[in-house]
Amino acid sequence: MSFTGKYELQSQENFEPFMKAIGLPDDQIQKGKDIKSISEIVQDGKTFKITVTTGSKVLHNEFTIGEECEMEILTGEKVKAVVQMEGNNRLVANVKGLKSVTELNGDIITNTLTMGDLTYKRISKRI
Repeated sequence: MSFTGKYELQSQENFEPFMKAIGLPDDQIQKGKDIKSISEIVQDGKTFKITVTTGSKVLHNEFTIGEECEMEILTGEKVKAVVQMEGNNRLVANVKGLKSVTELNGDIITNTLTMGDLTYKRISKRI
């Protein structure tokens, strides 16, 4: 199953408490909470390029499944991570105490970020 495509955020759960917990400043949280971000994914075999545009903020990451890479996280910090593929439709990464699971089902991508007992969920639809 190919992740390649453009996806628009449809809904999200626990945005504000999660962003506060990871240390995002209140002004950025307020600016970002109502913006419908666009995620663009290009998959070439085991290599992925992901660009997430939220208003004027652009987050760009590239990685190859199973290989260590440097990723920029939501706070702007760059960290080392390894992304694994589970089955043919799920990407899993553990970054700085944060677990990220991205699952593709048809035209819907669900991204779940978990830190301790706090979970932030984003649902985006292919456009």
